[in-house]
Amino acid sequence: MSKKKLWLRSAASVGVLALALTACGGDDGAGATTDKGGSVSKEPAKEKAEEEKGGGELAAGEKATSEFDEGGTKVTYEIVAQKVDVGTAEDTKKLVSDPKKAAGLVPAVAHVEFTVKDGGPVADYPDVGREIELYADGQRGTILIGASDDAPGCEKSTEVKDWKAGESHVLCDTYMVPEGAKEVTVQWAADSDTDPFIWKFANS
Repeated sequence: MSKKKLWLRSAASVGVLALALTACGGDDGAGATTDKGGSVSKEPAKEKAEEEKGGGELAAGEKATSEFDEGGTKVTYEIVAQKVDVGTAEDTKKLVSDPKKAAGLVPAVAHVEFTVKDGGPVADYPDVGREIELYADGQRGTILIGASDDAPGCEKSTEVKDWKAGESHVLCDTYMVPEGAKEVTVQWAADSDTDPFIWKFANS
């Protein structure tokens, strides 16, 4: 039986047993200075550098904006990590071919919403969702390819066609992470030379 069918069969249990995650906001005070009058302002040079560099930690529900190359088509996306669904050891047994090799690991599904703000349209097979990464307690998880295709609330990138400005899609990736991780982090960057946008979720 394929991994996709196994995920479909276990989707209900994942939805019910998934641990509730609440997002942790970033520190809005970073890079701030106090002038003689007591007011707080961001250093202009540092602020400009951050804008050019991109990335950084974002608060719960906060959206990022980034240009992305979709096979030669420049597209500006609005991006926000909605949530992370963390499964159980039982879900691991249903998803992997050799559960012994995944002992101590559980599946975690990162849900990220992408909205085309400018450019496009994206004809088909968007690549933007492939840049999703998930970390648990600071350590990058192991991606489980194809496992998100049938996960509740996720769309298949292979079925997204003629993606126009103003339209949104929720794309997901599933990673195997250590069971009992205290914090999971969703990261996304346009390329390897760009600092990622970061959304943190506490495993409560």
